[in-house]
Amino acid sequence: MTTTASEASSPTIRPAEDADLLAVFRIEKASFSQPWPFSAFERFVGEPTFLVAVDAGKVVGYVVADLVPNHGRGLGHVKDIAVHPARRGEGIGRTLLQRALSGLQAHGVHSVKLEVRASNEGAISLYRKFGFHYLRTVPRYYGDGEDAIVMVVELD
Repeated sequence: MTTTASEASSPTIRPAEDADLLAVFRIEKASFSQPWPFSAFERFVGEPTFLVAVDAGKVVGYVVADLVPNHGRGLGHVKDIAVHPARRGEGIGRTLLQRALSGLQAHGVHSVKLEVRASNEGAISLYRKFGFHYLRTVPRYYGDGEDAIVMVVELD
């Protein structure tokens, strides 16, 4: 079988495993001023929408999403997503988000929410491309006092 250059360099998306956690945590620390603790990721191993992007045997990005109860209907929640700083701009985050949303939809989710720093224009732009829209602002949501924007999308 022959592969093109773009196929050869395209990361594989798969469920996260215990062996991935250190790499995930390193990306988290490189990406956020207030990273999740290592133990937060441990809790989500085995969840169908804790996914990693792997290229050449190395984790280059991840997404953590889950299902939360919401008045009798499941609500999806994208909790965390990041791509290694050296690999940003390659569409890895877009692919991870698409796969997480598809996974949530396969589990009966019709609506998905997320919180994003008000200053994170790149992430907000990505989420808008997936149909997420502004729901509300949560003042001082983050530990450093920055507001969060809550965004939601209805899945078909």
